[in-house]
Amino acid sequence: MPSDHAWVSRVSRALIVPLCLFSLAACGGKSNHHLANATPAGAIGVNGYLWRATLDTLAFMPLQSADPYGGVVITDWYINPEKPNERFKATVYILDSRLRADGLNVTVFKQVSDGNGGWAPAPTADQTSTDIENAILTRARQLRLSNLRG
Repeated sequence: MPSDHAWVSRVSRALIVPLCLFSLAACGGKSNHHLANATPAGAIGVNGYLWRATLDTLAFMPLQSADPYGGVVITDWYINPEKPNERFKATVYILDSRLRADGLNVTVFKQVSDGNGGWAPAPTADQTSTDIENAILTRARQLRLSNLRG
């Protein structure tokens, strides 16, 4: 029988994912444009384009937690199949309701295998967080432009 913590974690994930998908339905796109206009301004606490771009950009990593009202996305550990001895985790804070470069903060954590089945913290390259921020911002701009074009 799974532990209470594991069960709560699975149930939480099962509830969070549909909530996030429902929240994203109001973020834009041609077919949902009328929903975006009908949604009250305070329905999501952060910029919808940054929110959706963050989820799009980090889609290759398993999602641990996503709070569209507080603007926090936390991934679970991701292991690149080409480098099985290291893994990464990311936390993204969306700090503004406007689409601005300084409205986003990304932190990346890295661990390396200790060879005995455990993991030890390791430094990440300084550019890694900046590269992810730039990718999210680029995707957010693309989403905004596609929404403006109709």
